[in-house]
Amino acid sequence: MATEVINNVPENTEKEKEVKDDASPDNGQTKEAPPEGEKAEGKVEEKKAEVVQPKPNVHKINFEKDIVYLYQFPRTPLLPSTSPYCLKLETWLRLAGIKYENVDHKAKFRSKKGQLPFVELNGEEIADSTFIIKELSEKFTKDLDAGLTPDQRVVAHAMASMIENHLSWVIFWWRAKYPDSMIKGYQVNLQNALNTRLPNPILNFCYKFSLGRKGMKKAKAHGIGVHSQDEIIELGKNDLRVLSDLLSDKPYFFGDEPTILDVVAFANLAQLHFIDKDVQHALRDALAESFPNLVGLVTRIKERAYPDWDELWSSTEKSAKEAEKPADDAEKGKGDEQEKELEKEPEEKEKEKEEKEKEKEKEKEKEKEKEK
Repeated sequence: MATEVINNVPENTEKEKEVKDDASPDNGQTKEAPPEGEKAEGKVEEKKAEVVQPKPNVHKINFEKDIVYLYQFPRTPLLPSTSPYCLKLETWLRLAGIKYENVDHKAKFRSKKGQLPFVELNGEEIADSTFIIKELSEKFTKDLDAGLTPDQRVVAHAMASMIENHLSWVIFWWRAKYPDSMIKGYQVNLQNALNTRLPNPILNFCYKFSLGRKGMKKAKAHGIGVHSQDEIIELGKNDLRVLSDLLSDKPYFFGDEPTILDVVAFANLAQLHFIDKDVQHALRDALAESFPNLVGLVTRIKERAYPDWDELWSSTEKSAKEAEKPADDAEKGKGDEQEKELEKEPEEKEKEKEEKEKEKEKEKEKEKEKEK
C-alpha cells in the first residue's frame, strides 16, 4: 500500500525540507507517489465519475424500455390527427406492430427541430416522421418495404415525394386560404388544440389571422400559392389521377400488403376524405366522385390500422374533462386571489393619495412660514 511506503521513508532534514518547499510543482515526469491530498482528490474524482450519470434529455423520464412515446397534435372528432405527418407515423407504428404510447402533452412540446411529430425511445429523442420510421425500422427490424423490388422502390420514393412535396401543399393552401372552413371541416376545438382557456371567438380570430397570414406566406414561398384557386385545384386533381392510375384495381399500390407509400397516401388522402360534408371542398368531392379506388385504399388502411378509430377522440375527450376538474378549482382559487388583490388596490391608492395631499399641505405651510 502507498501509505506503508510513505511511513517507511526516513525523516527529511531541515535542508531537504527547504529544498522541497522551494521545488517547482510536479510536472508529471517524476515517478514519485503523489501526496495524500492529491490521492484523495483522485479518489473523489473517480467516485464522481462512477456516481454522476447523464440524465436523459427527454420529457418522459420514467419511460419503459423499447416503448415508443409519440408526441403529436391533439386529436379531432373526425381524424386522429390533422397533420398528415403525425397520421403517417402513427399509422406506420400500428401496421408495423410496434408498441407505442400517444402522449397527451397539451400542445406544449416540440422536437429539437421545432416539429411535430417526434418520438422518445429509451431516453432519446428522434424527430421528423421520415427519420423516425427509418430508425425504428432498423431498431425493431420492421420494414414494410422489405418485399419491394429495386424498381418498385424507385416508384415508391417518387410517388411519396410527389404526395408530401406537392399534394400536401395543395391541402395546406386550402387551410391557409380558408382557416374558418378548416376549423369547421375537422371540428377543431381550439381551446384543446392550443391548450388555452381563452374564449373561442378570440381564439378563432387569432388563429385565422396567424394561420392565414403565415400560411399564405409559406404557400407562396413554396410556389403553390402564386397560382389561382382553379389552377391549384387542377394541380391537386392531377396528383390524384396519377395515384389512382398507379393503384389501379389492386388493394394496395404494390400488391396485397401495405407499404410505406400506402401509409403516406392514406395520411394525406384522409385529410381530404374526412372533411365534414357541410364544408365545401372541390378536391374532396373530386376524390369521392372520380377516384373511388383511392377512397377504397383509405377505407382499407383505416379498418386495418385503426379498429378503434371512433374511440380515439372519445377517450381523449374524457381524459381532457378529467384533467379540467382540478384545473378549474385551481383557476377559481387564482381568481379569488386576484379579486382580493383588486379589492386591495383601490384602498392602497386612496391611502397614497391622502399621504401625498398631506405632504403637499405640509410643504405649503413651510413656505408660508418662510415668507413670514
